[in-house]
Amino acid sequence: MNNSQPNLSAKQIKNATLLALISAVVIGVVAVLPAQYGKDYTGLGKLLGFSRLYVSHQDTEAKATQTNGVELPPSNFLLAELGSDAKTPKPKEADLPAPTQQFESRMDSVKITVPAGKGLEYKILVLKHGQVKYDWKTNKGILFFDLHGDVKENAAKNSGYYESYTVGNSNNLAGSFIAPYEGKHGWYFKNRTNEEIIVNLHVKGEYQMIEDQHSH
Repeated sequence: MNNSQPNLSAKQIKNATLLALISAVVIGVVAVLPAQYGKDYTGLGKLLGFSRLYVSHQDTEAKATQTNGVELPPSNFLLAELGSDAKTPKPKEADLPAPTQQFESRMDSVKITVPAGKGLEYKILVLKHGQVKYDWKTNKGILFFDLHGDVKENAAKNSGYYESYTVGNSNNLAGSFIAPYEGKHGWYFKNRTNEEIIVNLHVKGEYQMIEDQHSH
């Protein structure tokens, strides 16, 4: 059996090389440029569907600022802005020792209605070093939130001191915290939209509920 390969002439090799180069150029112009760079010079990229594969840098950034299709407001939270004003002294009660026994562990689910254009707080009672886990999600829209804790003070007038644990804009968050002192710990929600937003909050840990809050 003759296994020898056919010999190609110089002209055939030249024609094959030229055809390969032309094919590469056509593929680049018709497919690669529209799909990867958004450049459709011939219109064939759109006709053949390659243009739909292109996602611009601007589109990527826009999608990165959205959660479930809801655009996040611009954020610029700074370390110096967390918690109460630096001039507010820390109450001496914050440095009291932790109790030998925490509140009994429990779990609760709460719906909190945040009116349009307004803010409100929802808090629980936690002893020093009490552990709490939580998750919350809105029914729609983005809320500004500040998870923080107020010190239980013996003075007739509260000093206004508080520490922020997590601050941001979101429609969904899960986490945990260990109370640095005894007091009321929880969330301040701010609704910047023109429609009310409902927060579905789940809490589990060593705490007690506070009655007569903005929930149902």
